[in-house]
Amino acid sequence: MKTRQEYVEYLWIPPITFMKCSVHLRAMSLACALLALSACERSANERAEPNPLSESASGASSEESAGAAYRVYVTNERSGDLSVIDGETYQVLVTVPLGKRPRGIQVSPDGTQLFIALSGSPIAGPGVDESKLPPADPAADGIGIVDIASLKLLRILRGVSDPEQLVVSRDGTHLYIASEDTGTAVVVEIATGKTVATLPVGGEPEGVGISPDGRFVYMTSEEDHSTSVIDTKTNTVIRQFEVGQRPRQAAFSSDGTRAYVTGEMDGTVSVVDVNEHKLIHTIELRGELVRPMEVDLSPDDRFAYVTTGRGRLLIAIDTATYQPVKRVTVGTRPWGLALSPNGKTLFTANGPSNDVSVVDAESFTVLANVAVGTSPWGVVVVDSHE
Repeated sequence: MKTRQEYVEYLWIPPITFMKCSVHLRAMSLACALLALSACERSANERAEPNPLSESASGASSEESAGAAYRVYVTNERSGDLSVIDGETYQVLVTVPLGKRPRGIQVSPDGTQLFIALSGSPIAGPGVDESKLPPADPAADGIGIVDIASLKLLRILRGVSDPEQLVVSRDGTHLYIASEDTGTAVVVEIATGKTVATLPVGGEPEGVGISPDGRFVYMTSEEDHSTSVIDTKTNTVIRQFEVGQRPRQAAFSSDGTRAYVTGEMDGTVSVVDVNEHKLIHTIELRGELVRPMEVDLSPDDRFAYVTTGRGRLLIAIDTATYQPVKRVTVGTRPWGLALSPNGKTLFTANGPSNDVSVVDAESFTVLANVAVGTSPWGVVVVDSHE
């Protein structure tokens, strides 16, 4: 490539009889050459600064990137960030800083934003002497809102103490948040950040599920081994019922007639009649150190998928017979769980092994283990074509 000086020397025209025309011609030629050179320099600079979600950042070919129909978003509790995984190549595209202890994660109904629970409370397992823990940092508590298109943290909704999990109302206007250290469900208006209701739901609330029609929110209490039913029309608790020991999560069938609640300490999954808000069956999962954590259903409701924490298993339960029919060993202590939009692939967040297992739903085999941040906790899948 010629330098600016070389272009000037190359385009110099000696004086001729028609001096005025020569000057104009030489000036115009020189200007065009300089413009062309500037364009080349800009092009070279753009190639040197790739977009974090481009081919060079992900390691995927252009054909693979173009074919990716969805992305997987993973909260990393200890490293305080968000890993974004391409749903086709299983490559980590980018890591987004969030704040302290990101755990529960949900997507807005229109697929444009992520809502992530952030907590300044120290990490502590069951039975830990809290007097020996470092002090909490209440200023770090909140719900982070991330724009999916730009992957920017837009703002943090404050005022909820130690949030752990949450759901978004079906109209996208409110959040229902489990405030672990206050034993309450906190209802927040997203647009204003105002708390519109604070509801007692038992000690250490954690799991939160919302019915397909948005009418009911189920919130589990680890201490009371119960589930509270919140009527979203009135924002009141209309019923509480007992489930398994230390319930971790609640998920609804697509027709809204059944809910499934995991019980960590007794290895159970409680089946609930949503019309009556009543326990109708208890599924017992066997195996060494099996501790049911997250639960999600296949698109056709045929299977309930359950991560088992210390058991290191992902288990598929036939919802017609209530029998476990498939199991596969994934990473260490799988917690969070999500399905691809077509239900053919499952993703488990494995805390101590710092990775996400990718599982084929049909064969129930592990396709890949994707290294992410430290202590991955929650996981959601978002269709990138929405």
